[in-house]
Amino acid sequence: EALGVTGDPTGDAPAPDAAIAMADGRASYEWAARRRPFVHPLRTPAGDLVTVEAPDDHPWHHGLWFTVKFVNDENFWEEMAPYGVLRHQGRPTVSGTAAVGRAEGRLDWVRPDRETVVLTEDRVWAWEDLDTGAYALDLHTTLRPEVDVVLDRTPFTTWGGYGGLTLRGAPDWVDTRFLLGAPGEAGETAEHDRILGTPGRWCDCSGRFPSGRTGGVLLLDHPRNPRHPVPWYGSTRNDLYGDEGWSNFLCAAFLFHEPLALAAGEALELRHRVVCHDDVWDATRCATEWDRWVAEA
Repeated sequence: EALGVTGDPTGDAPAPDAAIAMADGRASYEWAARRRPFVHPLRTPAGDLVTVEAPDDHPWHHGLWFTVKFVNDENFWEEMAPYGVLRHQGRPTVSGTAAVGRAEGRLDWVRPDRETVVLTEDRVWAWEDLDTGAYALDLHTTLRPEVDVVLDRTPFTTWGGYGGLTLRGAPDWVDTRFLLGAPGEAGETAEHDRILGTPGRWCDCSGRFPSGRTGGVLLLDHPRNPRHPVPWYGSTRNDLYGDEGWSNFLCAAFLFHEPLALAAGEALELRHRVVCHDDVWDATRCATEWDRWVAEA
């Protein structure tokens, strides 16, 4: 996306209160964040930090988050006035244990006037350990518009197409690469440093941390999601933004190719799994996790 400077002259709600710890404290859900809820920090099982919160180049990037760019032409992505916000109606209900649990709640998508709700969202984050070297965060979200809406994106030119579940990785997570689970064997074994709308059942980003250890995040797209396999958009390198270094930006961009219209009250359900793992995973391991999740979900 394009570079910009954040601004917030609209008088948002107070700063967050206590976050919800997930996955034995390796992930934190900032449910009461002022502009939209997000997961940060997100750490590998070994403890390496994966995410970054509000980097200087894009202060509206918040670790691991879900939103779309436009709802009826109003911005819910870049935090430059006028923009909409996502607010939980109250603290999510938490159940289960530190190892296997869930947090569920309802959000209002509030228009830039900070009064009118255009969408409500039922959001569930669930977590479980997969083995000693991986754990999963499952996002199940259901959007219901209050009025007829069009969900949209900035059409891709040299950038654009983003919106949906998104990861912004830490800049000191280096030598990263994407492995894309595109239909067909060749797609599943190809490595990328940039993906611009290529569909895939899953996409893994793995690399090296300052500790010297390796690890990554595998994002999975459920086959019942609209427009599955989802188009992915992202870059491991900052050349996506005309700079140097490591951006580690990855988006399950279900609106990449075209907008999506919803009638008032029509439900849109999306399911994704986020697998945070140690080591660099190959295509076989990634595909196995996708198969296991789909069989269980």
